[in-house]
Formats: sequence, C-alpha cells, structure tokens
Amino acid sequence: MKGSYTFTMIKPDAVKANLIGPILNVINQAGFRIAAMQLTRLSIEDARVFYAVHEGKGFYEPLCEFMSSGPIVAAILLKDNAIADFRELIGKTDPAQAAEGTIRKLFAKSLQQNAIHGSDSKEAVAFESSFFFAEREHFEFY
Repeated sequence: MKGSYTFTMIKPDAVKANLIGPILNVINQAGFRIAAMQLTRLSIEDARVFYAVHEGKGFYEPLCEFMSSGPIVAAILLKDNAIADFRELIGKTDPAQAAEGTIRKLFAKSLQQNAIHGSDSKEAVAFESSFFFAEREHFEFY
C-alpha cells in the first residue's frame, strides 16, 4: 500500500483512561496502517520543544504540563490523503463541537483533555515524526 503519512499522539488523558485499544481500533477501521508506534513519556523539556510553535500563547505552558503528565502513544500512520482524512477522523479540538463518530467526540473529556493529536501539515508530520522516530523505525506497507 502506497500512501501518505501523518503523525498522531494518543494523549495522557486517553492513555490513563485505558483507551489506547479503542482509539487504535477506530484508526484501523478508518483504513489507516500503523507505520511506527511507541508508548513513551515526554519530559516537560521535550514537550516545550515539541510545542515550541505555540510558545508565548496562553495555552503553551498548560499544554506542556499536560502533555508531560503521563505516558503517550506516538504513531506514524499511512493512508492515501492521510493528513486530511485523519484530521476529519479525530474531529474538532473541542469535543463538544466534534462530529458524531469522531475520536474526540467518542473519547475526549474536554478542550484540553481531547484524547488525541493529529498533524495539520506535511511540515508538521516531518517534524513530529522525526521527533519520536528514526527513519529505520517506520515502515511502508505494499
């Protein structure tokens, strides 16, 4: 299967709530293949680097604190039109505004504890994927 890549993280709130399996099931059912995946934890310093694009915004520090509060699942996903399709699958950032059947509507608790991250551009995919994975750690499926 040739396609395009996107990057995702299952956030600490969803990991703590034991939602890794159900979220991965929704992702798989939507036709995404997992090219790389790991359970890890961001330090506060790692979170600040990862979210540096948001530095200076009011939500930056609370976001970094939240994202370093527990384990996350980082993954590279593969599918045709991966970025746009995944953004649609996860739904709006605020689960109250997310469409029925989206990951955030199904699993998120709040605007901050919204269960999942999805890259919004090819540039973001490149940075975010390389933040967690070496080239040899992800695979294409044919």
